[in-house]
Amino acid sequence: MLKTRLKRMTEEGARAVTCLGTIHASIAALNDEDLLDLADIFPSGARTPLGDAAAAEMQRRNLKL
Repeated sequence: MLKTRLKRMTEEGARAVTCLGTIHASIAALNDEDLLDLADIFPSGARTPLGDAAAAEMQRRNLKL
């Protein structure tokens, strides 16, 4: 049973990493206006993973709200 659980957890982790990579690629593929719209949804005080990813992409592109 332990081997089955470890295998399942490993597979779930791999799916999560793949999903996160897809999300980051989707954010990177946004045009500047859509990226600014996405970043505008998240208040600057509230830190979320999606908001952080949008902020990082804005910084990479040298964009500001």
